Amino acid sequence: MMIAMDELLDRAQDTLSGRRVFGEPVHQDGVTVLPAAAVSGGGGGGGGQGEDGEEGQGGGFGMRAKPAGVYVIHDGHVQWQPAVDVNQLVGTLAFVAVVAFLTRWRTTAIRAKATVAAELLSDD
Repeated sequence: MMIAMDELLDRAQDTLSGRRVFGEPVHQDGVTVLPAAAVSGGGGGGGGQGEDGEEGQGGGFGMRAKPAGVYVIHDGHVQWQPAVDVNQLVGTLAFVAVVAFLTRWRTTAIRAKATVAAELLSDD
C-alpha cells in the first residue's frame, strides 16, 4: 500500500504536535506532575518517472523524542525539574578527563625539554 504525499505530511504534522511534547499529567497527594519531552523530526519525499514511462513517488519521516523534565505543580506553585541524561553526563566527564590528562602530559613534556635545554646552556 502506497501512502500519498499529502497523507504523509498530515501524519508527520500530527506526530510533531504538542501532544508529543507534553505527556498526561499525573495527580497524587495534591501534587501534579506534567512530563515534557524535546521532540524533533524530519522527512522528505519525491517522485519521478522511469525510462519506461512508469511514474512513482516515495517518502519517509522520522522522529526523535527525548525526556526533557517535568513540571511539578503543588499549592499553586510550578517548579521545573530537568531530566538528567546520565549517558551524556558520563561522556562529558570522560571528555574533560581526557583533555586534562593530555594537557598535563603536554605541559610535563614541555617543562622537561625546557629543563634539559637550561642544563645544556648552563654547562657552557
